[in-house]
Amino acid sequence: MKILLAGGGTGGHILPLVAIIREMRRIYNKNDLEFFYIGQKDEFGLILLQEEGVEIKTIFAGKIRRYFSLQNIIDIAFKIPLGIIQSFFLLIKISPNIVVSKGGSGSFAITYSAKLLKIPVIIHESDIVPGLSNQFASHWAKKVLVSFPKTEFFDLSKVILAGNPIRKEILEGDIQQAKEIFNLTLEKPIILILGGSQGSQTINDFILLILNNLLQNFEIIHISGQKNFNGIKSESEVVINKDFEKYYHVAGFLNEQQLKHAYACANLIISRSGSGSIFEIAALGKPSILVPLPSAAADHQSKNAYAYANTGASLVIEEANLIPNFFMEKINYLFTGTERLQEMSDCALRFSKPLAARAVAREVLEYIIP
Repeated sequence: MKILLAGGGTGGHILPLVAIIREMRRIYNKNDLEFFYIGQKDEFGLILLQEEGVEIKTIFAGKIRRYFSLQNIIDIAFKIPLGIIQSFFLLIKISPNIVVSKGGSGSFAITYSAKLLKIPVIIHESDIVPGLSNQFASHWAKKVLVSFPKTEFFDLSKVILAGNPIRKEILEGDIQQAKEIFNLTLEKPIILILGGSQGSQTINDFILLILNNLLQNFEIIHISGQKNFNGIKSESEVVINKDFEKYYHVAGFLNEQQLKHAYACANLIISRSGSGSIFEIAALGKPSILVPLPSAAADHQSKNAYAYANTGASLVIEEANLIPNFFMEKINYLFTGTERLQEMSDCALRFSKPLAARAVAREVLEYIIP
């Protein structure tokens, strides 16, 4: 059986596909399951998929922006049509039993070609506000799987609430392993700072601004993003109080093994509010502060964040409110006693759907297995 995967080039699209692949292999124990991926060229995502034994084909990927841009003309007139032509012939060659799409730029070409070739399509949407690719694809998709209960736009007759697939392996971290990997002292509560798969310059700059204030009472694991790492490391060495150096641990990127241990030791997580991050944090039962990316398409990060925060599991601080005194007041409030943190942890676990990857895998397999 051949299963073709599609999705945009960010970690938010690729990592759920990895989780789905692993669960499908756990459920379906025969050796005739083959996975293929068609999408835009993206080194980070393609490495992750190659590690799962997925055969990869790349195409031109155009993007329709929700604002005026000359790049829209190039993408609509050239890249998207070329991507559809490439996808059409690749689908004929591969002849998959089904297409599973996570949406994102590039996925429209595959799902539209699948429609023309009468190949069934199942889509999964991570965010409350669906991307345009999934909005279009939902019209011909056989099933529409969603992460949030009140996802916008879709025909409810097709919708199945599954949650956002996460890798079960990230739930298996260990505090002592984290101590060795990051050289932790474990003398203070630990705050893990994440900026999304691309890193966040805004969050990085703000953390440097308040670094010494944070380190007075907390130990920090700061994931800066690979492209920002050298600059952040150099700047932190200039601003940090020498007495606090042992409490600050910065890295550009964490692989799966490192990330699961970082999650395990964190008492609080500060993160962007992509759906992947939210559902991982929830499954771990970790209190969090979410800082939505204001430039996210259709403001979906903000809507994700507030929907999650309304459960009591998190606080939301907009970028415009990243003010040192205000931020430190929020942090200190959370750590005054343990009741508030425990309440947030309980709410996170109630919201979580740690078996989402298995639910999606079952929906796919049930459709194609007689």
